[in-house]
Amino acid sequence: MNQTENLNRSKLAVLFQKKKREILSIYFTAGFPEINDTEKIILALQNAGIDLVEVGIPFSDPLADGPVIQESSTVALQNGMNLRLLFSQLDNIKDKVHIPLILMGYLNPIMQYGFENFCKDCQKTGISGMIIPDLPFNDYLNTYKPIADRYDLKVVLLITPETSDERIRQIDAHTDGFIYMVSSAATTGMQTQFDRKTLDYFRRIANMNLRNPLLIGFGISNKETLSAAFEHAAGAIIGSRFIRLLAEAENPEAAVGRLLESLSE
Repeated sequence: MNQTENLNRSKLAVLFQKKKREILSIYFTAGFPEINDTEKIILALQNAGIDLVEVGIPFSDPLADGPVIQESSTVALQNGMNLRLLFSQLDNIKDKVHIPLILMGYLNPIMQYGFENFCKDCQKTGISGMIIPDLPFNDYLNTYKPIADRYDLKVVLLITPETSDERIRQIDAHTDGFIYMVSSAATTGMQTQFDRKTLDYFRRIANMNLRNPLLIGFGISNKETLSAAFEHAAGAIIGSRFIRLLAEAENPEAAVGRLLESLSE
């Protein structure tokens, strides 16, 4: 292991050591709105002070995603985005990126690429970890975790309001990075506020005193929902709102600027 690889893969740990609260993570779909936008978007987010970036791998059947992210996946695939091209784009900017990058995608395209090949290329391009929403916990534990560990990559697992306390404890014990706390059992999308039931769920998980930091995602799109996530977890993840702005704005920098403005209003 050379020093550069070690620094790349420790970015996630460094972030959570240095910053305990109000961590902001932004998701976007690679290859959207244009095929070569991936590098520009990552650098625009980094330059704006975003803490963590989740790069979405487009897929034809993204079951957990709402209409905005589904549409961005369709456009990205039509543009010609695939994993091989994505890794090439990430390789181009790996020396310029100092914030953690996470790849988020469904199991099917990752398996077609080959999981070990996927991990090798994550390591090579400075990726800190991955989120695979449809990866069953037992498969993660028995098959995928040993390979990811070999490349020092964090596999981030999701919990929902329906996840039992026992399973949450198991996830907390067998992962190392952060836990993706889905705000509802519905698909991704934008909400103006969280209801009482959702806030009770946030409090219940916060009171479990888990060892991994929690980041809340799904439905965060304005100051109110962001503040609620910051109050009950280490940070928040925004996806649909940013993707909509990417589609509307003249360039990634403008989209990032409009996003940050909307979160402070």
